[in-house]
Amino acid sequence: MAIKNANVTTVASSIYTSTGNSATTTMHFCNYSGAAITANIWVVPNGLTANNLTMIYSNIAVTGTNTVVIDTEKLILGNGDAVYANCSANLSVSATVSYIGI
Repeated sequence: MAIKNANVTTVASSIYTSTGNSATTTMHFCNYSGAAITANIWVVPNGLTANNLTMIYSNIAVTGTNTVVIDTEKLILGNGDAVYANCSANLSVSATVSYIGI
């Protein structure tokens, strides 16, 4: 198993891109600021962009100094598929994606 850490900004960008086939096991979104934020998450097939059709979570509320853990849903990703995220405030959220190659 492996992990990938990324800062989440107000611009939707990749927080994890699969190299080969992989499965996500958990995703953590840690709001290390004191203010509440919202976050969005997309699962983007290789060659496409984050848009309404690829969004899987919209406006998740993450209170100040709290963490949202997504561990029920497992995502199977092909080579180049990616998980994108953004949030409502820069320098407020870190993302950790745990994954395993398959």
